[in-house]
Amino acid sequence: MKKLFLLALSVNFLACGTQFKSVENANPMDYANTITTKELREHLFTFASDEFEGRETGEPGQKKAAEYLKNEYEKLDIPAPMGDGDYFQEVPSSVFRGDVKDTENVVAYFKGSEKPEELLVISSHYDHVGMDDEGNVFNGADDDGSGTVGILEIAEAFAEAKKDGYTPKRSILFLNVTGEEKGLVGSKYYTDHPIFPLENTVANLNIDMIGRIDPEHKGNDNYIYLIGSDKLSTDLHELSEEVNEEYMNLDLDYTYNDENDPNRFYYRSDHYNFAKNNIPIIFYFNGVHEDYHKITDTPDKIEYDALAKRAKLVFLTAWEIANRDERLVVDKATASE
Repeated sequence: MKKLFLLALSVNFLACGTQFKSVENANPMDYANTITTKELREHLFTFASDEFEGRETGEPGQKKAAEYLKNEYEKLDIPAPMGDGDYFQEVPSSVFRGDVKDTENVVAYFKGSEKPEELLVISSHYDHVGMDDEGNVFNGADDDGSGTVGILEIAEAFAEAKKDGYTPKRSILFLNVTGEEKGLVGSKYYTDHPIFPLENTVANLNIDMIGRIDPEHKGNDNYIYLIGSDKLSTDLHELSEEVNEEYMNLDLDYTYNDENDPNRFYYRSDHYNFAKNNIPIIFYFNGVHEDYHKITDTPDKIEYDALAKRAKLVFLTAWEIANRDERLVVDKATASE
């Protein structure tokens, strides 16, 4: 009887397969390499097409974009955090200035295997500025179609790891926010009405424009601007540097991280609503280019090799944050607003 029990236990172990694997045995680069230029291009040529009408907050094109994201998360078998297939956090028109219709953040969620109460948020904004009076579409391929499809590929990389039994230790929320172009409204709504407690949110990695090359880096697609990595957590900054050195070797440009930089990009994307709540952040950004907020920001102009490399860096950084033994230390907390 004992031998039969042990045999049954062995068969059950094999049947359950990879759920017993430890993430320490995984090679994260195997999953980073599932982020491909081909899939990024396929996503973006749809997501930044005229069919989505510039994805203006509350308008039909934005609703189509939200459905697209929901469908992709469902295909990846990444559940909705609210349960019952509800991938939308409703953002009411009342939180906007001016005449803006009800809208929604799109959210998907992996529950952590060892520290499920601790949460990493990976964010992008999926809205853009719509169309002009003549019907020209502002496709927003870089702003922020690039970050949004990057998150879809990052989510797929985590999903592939999970299929192989490597579930991240901490929980991960993929947060595609609405209303960024209306004043960072979707991310503010999330931090004002968090799905998971902010005190349990260990970091936010925010991606806003990672598909182009700016004039300062002409001829070099091996760079990314990092903003904010050292503002709240020395741990996060050092982890970010170490991950890049080990896996990607991109040129990490901190030009816009300077407190005296007149562009003040640290305050101009969705990470800021996390940072002002003393949640460590990194903002990934390719810089401004000639097509910024113009109808010429189209998917055919995206540098897909650069986009893939940058998305891989975000994934690998997220992997390390989600799987390290200790949560990031916030050693530079600021007074709450």
